[in-house]
Amino acid sequence: MIPLAQNYGKASVSLATIARDENISLKYLERLFAQLKKEGLIISEKGSAGGYSLSREPKEINVFDIVKALEGEMSPFHCLDESGKIFCSSKCKCGATAVLVKVQQAVNSTLKGINLSELI
Repeated sequence: MIPLAQNYGKASVSLATIARDENISLKYLERLFAQLKKEGLIISEKGSAGGYSLSREPKEINVFDIVKALEGEMSPFHCLDESGKIFCSSKCKCGATAVLVKVQQAVNSTLKGINLSELI
């Protein structure tokens, strides 16, 4: 996403270029970009000068959006959903739930507070 942000408003960027510059497998990038496109974060342009570009300005895309698009629900703890709602068994008496909720909220808030333009 950073190479796309660096080229925002200019020409689209090919996956082959990103793969070469970032030393990442092209097949792996194809899977990632398919997911990013499905989630509406990028658009593709066909043709000999085609490639990928951001669907909106880098300042309008935050890191949370990117991670969620690639990883799915943003819940690092098995007993909480993405919003921090507890869904573990009522038999669960671990006592750590309040701490886990605060950690998850802090992580999500931090990721939402960093936009792509800050990374370029």
